Amino acid sequence: MGWFDGFDLHKPILRGRPVRFRMTQRAQWQAHPDRPVLVLLHGFPQTHVLWHRVAQQLQHHYRLVMPDLRGYGESSCELGEPDHANYSKRAMAQEVIDLLDSLGVQDFFLCGHDRGGRVSHRLALDHPQRVRKLCVLDIAPTLDMYQGTDFAFANAYYHWFHLIQPAPVPEVMIGGDPENYLKLKMKGWGSNGGSFFEPEAMAEYIRCICDPTLNEKGWRAAVHAKAEDYRASAGIDLEHDRASRAQGHKIGCDLLVMCGDRGVVHRLFDPLALWQAQCSAQVTYRAVPSGHYIPEELPEVTAQALLDFMR
Repeated sequence: MGWFDGFDLHKPILRGRPVRFRMTQRAQWQAHPDRPVLVLLHGFPQTHVLWHRVAQQLQHHYRLVMPDLRGYGESSCELGEPDHANYSKRAMAQEVIDLLDSLGVQDFFLCGHDRGGRVSHRLALDHPQRVRKLCVLDIAPTLDMYQGTDFAFANAYYHWFHLIQPAPVPEVMIGGDPENYLKLKMKGWGSNGGSFFEPEAMAEYIRCICDPTLNEKGWRAAVHAKAEDYRASAGIDLEHDRASRAQGHKIGCDLLVMCGDRGVVHRLFDPLALWQAQCSAQVTYRAVPSGHYIPEELPEVTAQALLDFMR
């Protein structure tokens, strides 16, 4: 089966911003209203094509929606606001909700990898009535990861602390050679060199991060947007997380957490305990034989786990 056969690519304008996404072809979407909707959210430094292998295995079980998150792919890479609020996980989650509203989707299953998992976490807190079940891949809660930072974590996830530096430090440093930056990052985090990445997918990641479009400040918009995602996570997102915890808000649906056993999160944190503390429903934890990029390294395992859980 070919590259995203059975899926349509769209790029509507929502609230004045472009949002690129793939979804189950219209004819199949309309022919199978009984199939639940599954939303798949990618992470850094990728796009929705992260899901290409998983999507092929799930397309006859769900109606799939796979957007490029704000700041990634061909979705909006707008200039960040002074407090980075337009790249907060709350704002990014709301954009996913706006997209689903435009498709007439009320409730759905949700799975997010990496940054997409953080958007998914916030979406499940802000819109609990919409999420039937949630899966997050290779993350622990953002607040806990920052609070638990030690030398080993800072060394392994140094990009968390580089990307939050004031503009234009990462913009200039990464913008000088974004292709090699991306390649070097994706060979790490337990990926064993990343030989499992398909050439078509890697070419798309490179194309998007190397987009030469400049923003109003003269910085590469694609690089700036990703830095803003991380600046938001180290600032306004933590404020939102602390407020949610102070108010007793927790994920209300069942949660599946999967981490790569060669990845940083599984080795340096206790994901099960951390997620159990933030979820009032059942939490299931699986460590799988992979690095960070679980959907691409283990697409069959990922797809089967979602099939078993999301029903």
